[in-house]
Amino acid sequence: MTEVKQRLVAPSPYRPKFRAHSDRFATAPGPQVAAPSPQATERVWSRNFRHRLQVTDAITVLGAVGLAFFVRFGLDESINDVARVETQYGLISVTIIVAWLVALAAFRTQDSRVIGAGASEYKRIVNASATTFGLLAILFLIFNIDVARGYFLLALPVGTLGLLAAHWLWRKWLISQRNQDHYLCRAVVVGTLDEVGYVIRQIQQKSGAAYNVVGAVVSDADERLHTVTTGPRPVTVLTGVDPADAAKAVGADAVIVAGQPDGGAEFIRSLGWRLEGTATDLVLASRLTDVAGPRIHFRPVEGLPLIHVEIPQFEGGKHVLKRAFDIVASGLGIIALAPVFALLALAIKLDDGGPVLFSQERVGRNEKRFMMLKFRSMVTTAETDLEALIAKNEGSGLLFKIKDDPRVTRIGRILRKFSLDELPQLWNVFVGEMSLVGPRPPLPREVEAYESHVHRRLYIKPGLTGMWQVNGRSDLSWDESVRLDLYYVENWSLTGDLMIVWRTVKVLLKPVGAY
Repeated sequence: MTEVKQRLVAPSPYRPKFRAHSDRFATAPGPQVAAPSPQATERVWSRNFRHRLQVTDAITVLGAVGLAFFVRFGLDESINDVARVETQYGLISVTIIVAWLVALAAFRTQDSRVIGAGASEYKRIVNASATTFGLLAILFLIFNIDVARGYFLLALPVGTLGLLAAHWLWRKWLISQRNQDHYLCRAVVVGTLDEVGYVIRQIQQKSGAAYNVVGAVVSDADERLHTVTTGPRPVTVLTGVDPADAAKAVGADAVIVAGQPDGGAEFIRSLGWRLEGTATDLVLASRLTDVAGPRIHFRPVEGLPLIHVEIPQFEGGKHVLKRAFDIVASGLGIIALAPVFALLALAIKLDDGGPVLFSQERVGRNEKRFMMLKFRSMVTTAETDLEALIAKNEGSGLLFKIKDDPRVTRIGRILRKFSLDELPQLWNVFVGEMSLVGPRPPLPREVEAYESHVHRRLYIKPGLTGMWQVNGRSDLSWDESVRLDLYYVENWSLTGDLMIVWRTVKVLLKPVGAY
C-alpha cells in the first residue's frame, strides 16, 4: 500500500499546464484510491467465462455431429456392413469435431473483446463454421473420401444454429450479471476533462456496459478536481500519476484513451509500451457515435490509421431483399393470424358496436402519404375530442401522449398494452406502404413541424415495429425517438431487422411503456 501511495504522488510526464475546467465536474475532495488488486496474466472472470464458452461449444458441436450421424445412419436398415460404416463415419465425425473446435478458437469466437456486445461474435461463429465445412469438403474431394451429403449438410446448420443460440444465451446471462456490477472490465480513462467526461457518461448511461470506470487521469485538471461526475457515479481523478501506473495502482483491465490526448501518437505509442507484458488492454475512444460497426472500416495509409465511414445507401440490392422479406413475412403473418384477427374484430364490435378498423393518414417514404390501418382502440369521436385534451399532453416535442387517455375503450387498453391494435398494418406492409421494421410512421402535422435533419426519417419506409418499439415505446422522449429512428435509417441491415423482430416479440410478452 505504501508503494502505491508513493506512485500516486510521483511526478508524471503526462501533466501539461492546467487550464480552467467546466463547472459540470465536482471539485470537492474525492475518495482515496483503493489499494491495487493483484493483476496477473488474464483477468479471472474473463478466463472463467471463456472456459464456459469453450465447454458449451464443445458440447454443441459434439451434439450436432452426433445428431447428424444418428439421423443419417441410426435408423438405416439398408446398411449391411454396420461396423465398417460406424468406423468410417466415427473417424470422419472426430475429424469434423476437432476441426470445428479448432476453427472456433482460430476465429477467436470466445475473445473477451467481442463477447457480450455487437454482431462480431456471431459473425465469427458463422465464418468459422463455414470455413470448417468448406475446407473439409475440399479435402474429402481431393482424397476421394465418400461422405453422405445428408450427414454433412445436417451437421453444419444444426451445429451453427446451436452455437449461435448458446452464445446468445450466455450473452443474456452476461448482460444480467453486468447489470448487477459483475463481470466488468475495470477501466481508467485518460484525456482532457471534456473528453474524459464524455466517455465516462457514455459508458455509465448504457445498461449492461462492459466497463466499470474506476479512475480518470485528466491532463488539464487543476488541483481542486478530485472527481468526475458527468455520469450517475462519480469517478476518482488520479492526479500526478502516469496512466500506466494508475492502471496498475487500481488493478484496471483497460486504459481508455479519450479523444486526441496531449502528446498525440507519441503518447499512445509510449503508453502501449508501458502496458506490454500486462493484462491491461489499450483502448482508443472517439466521438464517432450512432454509426454501426459494419459501416466503419480501418485503412492504414503510410502509418496513418484512416477511419472510413460508409455513406448510407437508400437504393439497391439490399433494399430489394428487405422488400422480399416484408412480402413473405407479412403474407405469412396475415394467413397465420387470421383467426386472431377475427376474434379481435368480434371483441371490438361487442364492446361498443363501432367500426372494427381505424384508418389514419400517415407519411411514408419520400413524404408519400397513405392510410395506415389499426384495430380501433378509441371511441369513435376520438379525433374530435383531441382538441379538448391538448392541455393534458404528457409527450415532449411533437408527440402527443396521455398515459390515461379517456378516449381509449376497455378492449382498447388491452389491445394497446400488447400492441395488438397494430396488427392490421401487416396489410400496409404487404402492399408496400410500410416495412416490417422501420422508423415510426409520422402524422402529416408532425412532418410539417420537422427540423431539416428529422426529414431523414422519411428516406425509408416506416415500420410496423422498430428501434422505438423495443427501446421504451411511449416512454421515449421526442429527441430520443428521433435519435433512434435516424440511427436505424443510416445503419439498418437484414440481420438487425431480424433482431428487432425478435426483441419486439419479447417486448410484447412483457409490455412496458405502452399506452
